[in-house]
Amino acid sequence: MNAETAFRQRLAPAVYDRIQTRLRGRLDDEGISAIITDDPEDVSYLTGFFHHSGERPVAVYLDADRTVLLVPALERQHAEEQSARAEIVDFAEYPGLENPFLPLARATPEAPRSVGITTRMTLHRLALLQAALPDTAFAPTDAVTRARFVKLPEEIALHREAARITDLMLETGVALVREAVAAGGELPSEAELAAHVGRDGVGRMYREHADVVVISFLAGGLVYAAANSALPHGLPSSYRLRPGDTFMLSLGAAVGGRFVEGERTFVLGDPTPEQRRYHDAVRDAQAAGGRAIAAGVRCADSNRVCLDVIRDAGLGGYLRHRQGHGIGLGMHEPPWLEDGDPTVLEEGMIVSNEPGIYIPGHAGYRISDSMLVTADGAEPLTAYPRSLDDCVIPL
Repeated sequence: MNAETAFRQRLAPAVYDRIQTRLRGRLDDEGISAIITDDPEDVSYLTGFFHHSGERPVAVYLDADRTVLLVPALERQHAEEQSARAEIVDFAEYPGLENPFLPLARATPEAPRSVGITTRMTLHRLALLQAALPDTAFAPTDAVTRARFVKLPEEIALHREAARITDLMLETGVALVREAVAAGGELPSEAELAAHVGRDGVGRMYREHADVVVISFLAGGLVYAAANSALPHGLPSSYRLRPGDTFMLSLGAAVGGRFVEGERTFVLGDPTPEQRRYHDAVRDAQAAGGRAIAAGVRCADSNRVCLDVIRDAGLGGYLRHRQGHGIGLGMHEPPWLEDGDPTVLEEGMIVSNEPGIYIPGHAGYRISDSMLVTADGAEPLTAYPRSLDDCVIPL
């Protein structure tokens, strides 16, 4: 694929201008005059600078007029090459001979007395910030988090491409198992299957995309079978698939730093009545959950509608988690489709719809799609078939 036809992962500078304007519109509502965040996802959201988070602080200061990006000196060139949409200031090193936040203080001599900080900032970082800006009062705010809830059209395009890659990885994983069955040899292990789909997703991205945004996770996911899949976030092991197994491909991709997840549960060979009952209950719950996700619906209410299907099927004792969660620059981020979250869904949000049941000693069953909330309901971005008949691999 040539440069003219390659999918471009990086957002244009004007998109970041709109994002920053959106956040500035929230300052008055929060009763603050500026925000400082050192959350790596917030930094990339506000400026387009993606980096490896470590002990050296990287932070964004945003007020009504300015956006300032603080980086360690060794990251300055990296930020410039990514065309970070901010004024860049740097500090020499960490822990350094001076407080790493002092260059930010010097760059913002008129810093307001009331500044919001990300709720994820550590006490250590906050102490350094207070020492650098002793006349400023800091209060936690989730303003950036809430600004991230509703995606811009350019972000949605990145999510759609991540969904396409996720669907292709699911197809690639199934194809590997089918080929092994046809060859009559040993079946792949969880770890081999996970490595295979990850290579496919990452390789496809580098072949078909320009300006790949590198983050800690680009494509791949969790693969587990039989009793291992009864652990909701179990890790791939050396366990080798066997005839009759239930197994799960829990995959996802991040394009331009924007995530999508797609999960399907498969059966290797003719399903037993028990396997069909479990799979159908989760499929019915996921379908009900998809219909419940809509603008104006509370997250808690969507969660209840979804999980009540499993409870009504007599399988509530196997529930281990909520219906889903927000998805964006984080694979898991607010809002939460859970009983305790009253957040009202809005058009442009993306949330996962992933009910599951987990039967100790047998297997887990989970089906997940990333859902875009639309004006008249919700659209699954991932499209791999969901019914058991479509998720059986004949022997």
